[in-house]
Amino acid sequence: MRGNLIAGLVITLMLTAVALLSLVWTPVPPARLQIIHKLQPPLSFGLLGTDQLGRDVLSMLMVGCWNSLSIAVSAVAIGAAIGTVCGIAAAALRGLFSSLVMRACDIVFALPPILSGMMLGAFLGTGRLTAIIAIAVFMIPVFARVALATALQAWSRDYVLAARAIGNSRLQITIRHVLPNILSQIIVQGSIQLGLAILTEAGLSFLGLGPAPPTWGRMLADAQTYLALAPWLAILPGLAIALSVLGFNLLGDGLRDLLDPREASR
Repeated sequence: MRGNLIAGLVITLMLTAVALLSLVWTPVPPARLQIIHKLQPPLSFGLLGTDQLGRDVLSMLMVGCWNSLSIAVSAVAIGAAIGTVCGIAAAALRGLFSSLVMRACDIVFALPPILSGMMLGAFLGTGRLTAIIAIAVFMIPVFARVALATALQAWSRDYVLAARAIGNSRLQITIRHVLPNILSQIIVQGSIQLGLAILTEAGLSFLGLGPAPPTWGRMLADAQTYLALAPWLAILPGLAIALSVLGFNLLGDGLRDLLDPREASR
């Protein structure tokens, strides 16, 4: 439905604008401590109030938006690039290589990104790089499976059979015919996975494995102690995470309907 596409596009553009704006301006420096104004409710001191250390919640949410989006986009881009290459290579070579790729995907699926983040944190330390690698590793098999399934369909098309008949190599067919025809599915999958990546990044930050605060997940973790006294400290970052996931899911659904009319008619 076009409504999903428009709604998802509006939400993601709004989040992107907020994230980019936070690089050059926030109402208050997010690290500024104003203990005398701690736990002020929204509108009483600043638009969205302050936290237990007197930091401006709106400024922290804006910077947290940049942290979440930058990590999610980086991780999904890496996962999509590696996974797509593995998937189309498996479709082109078949046989043992395809089986090895699928078994490797099964192994990675057994290690959720939270667990991967904990293991990587022991070697690399906590931070942005750890979060990106942990999420990207989990994304690789997702895109590899999608690329393999759609590439196998492309290999059975008449235009591919014609290309093989005139002597084109598997590499030439993959680059010229298969890859361009599966890109729409990769783009749709990437849009949907961005929502999952943001949710995963929030989980890693909640556990202290993500980038340096402020992050939405860290804000949720810090708000646990003050749920009764200052519920907005948990509600606001929770709404930000939910809105981000909703936006990217709607965008992915809308792109799927737009790029693949057969799915929309089902």
